[in-house]
Amino acid sequence: MFSTLCSLAINGLLFMVSVGFNAAASVRVGNELGAGNPKSAAFSVVMVTLVSLTIAVIEAIVVLALRHVISYVFTSGETVANAVSELCPFLAVTLILNGVQPVLSGVAVGCGWQAFVAYVNVGCYYIVGIPLGCLLGFKLDLGVKVEKARTRLNKWEDIKKPLLRDSMAAHEEALNDASR
Repeated sequence: MFSTLCSLAINGLLFMVSVGFNAAASVRVGNELGAGNPKSAAFSVVMVTLVSLTIAVIEAIVVLALRHVISYVFTSGETVANAVSELCPFLAVTLILNGVQPVLSGVAVGCGWQAFVAYVNVGCYYIVGIPLGCLLGFKLDLGVKVEKARTRLNKWEDIKKPLLRDSMAAHEEALNDASR
């Protein structure tokens, strides 16, 4: 569960950048098309998509490179860190896809294709996302990894983290007693 939250926090960081590019692409493309400059609109589309893709790829590479230590920003638990490390390749793919999708949606909105964007988003969710999630979770047994991590985390849920560094020894002692 916590590994999912860690992944969502990292994914949310990039998504905020992509949503900004979404708005910028929508306005820029709409303005250029309204002014009768389709070549400038096309150039804007290429540039904003390339910049967003570059940022997404860089963040995905950083996540993959730091996958064994990145979760320690959010937690000190080794079990959670291992779960996050195993899920990081999926997070990297998600980062790249979420880096481009909002930009292309913004371009389509700038062209006046709002209904098309809605159909594509709904179609991607129901036709691609849910079946792919079922395939990965049930057929390839990747859902079991998350469930095992959740079970392990629930075991430690009653133990509260210390607020001060001085009480860290007491906290470690409580963890050791709980594991016996």
